[in-house]
Amino acid sequence: MSRHQNRPVALVTGGTSGLGLTTAERLLADGMRPVLFGRSRERGKSAVRQLGGEAVFVAGDVAVEGDVERAVAVAAERGELRAVVNCAGRAHAARVVGRSGPHSLKEFAEVVTANLTGTFNVVRLGAESMARNEPVAGERGVVVNTASIAAFDGQIGQAAYAASKAGVAGMTLPLARELAGLLIRVVTVAPGLFDTPAAEVLPPAKRAALAGLVPHPRRWGQAHEFAHLVAHVIGNPMLNGETIRLDGGLRLPAS
Repeated sequence: MSRHQNRPVALVTGGTSGLGLTTAERLLADGMRPVLFGRSRERGKSAVRQLGGEAVFVAGDVAVEGDVERAVAVAAERGELRAVVNCAGRAHAARVVGRSGPHSLKEFAEVVTANLTGTFNVVRLGAESMARNEPVAGERGVVVNTASIAAFDGQIGQAAYAASKAGVAGMTLPLARELAGLLIRVVTVAPGLFDTPAAEVLPPAKRAALAGLVPHPRRWGQAHEFAHLVAHVIGNPMLNGETIRLDGGLRLPAS
């Protein structure tokens, strides 16, 4: 038996930067061992150095079955996989009919594969592993997925992205209903504007204008606020089958 057996482990996809890395840091502080899953080995090494010896990195793509199987196996070796947090995803913007012609069907499929198929791939394989756990306080594990408020307020140019995130929100309840029989909860967080490395490419004036759309607090969200909600979801057994908007009351305009 591994010397780590019975230690709670959290598999965090997209865990090498942004919301995922900050969430892994929070879960580590709460006593869980994070397994970071991502495509960049360079970012993975940097994230492990930042978190210290309790964290490990597994390279791979959430949409590739073998990659996720390997990550789940690493998590199981380090203890008991008790939480799966899906933060991996791909942003995308393109008009259905643009100056260069119709939206690329290949790009649409790639966005859906990364954001929706990849999320489901991690859920199904993570849940299979968690189903083997002995129940603790009446449950075997928790899955937290990441959608976006674009799932509900998709803007012009977000057809692919909004569809992929709406799929994540849409499968939350059926997943929760089915996995309830295994004592596994499923909750989705739909963040609004969050200050992550992906948002840094926006000009300051554009960032300020977007912040002005948020009713309160009138600013971009911070990664630690997302991580705090994920930690609360994991710790609150009555949260299940729900998609929670984390957006300061923001409703996105058409453009």
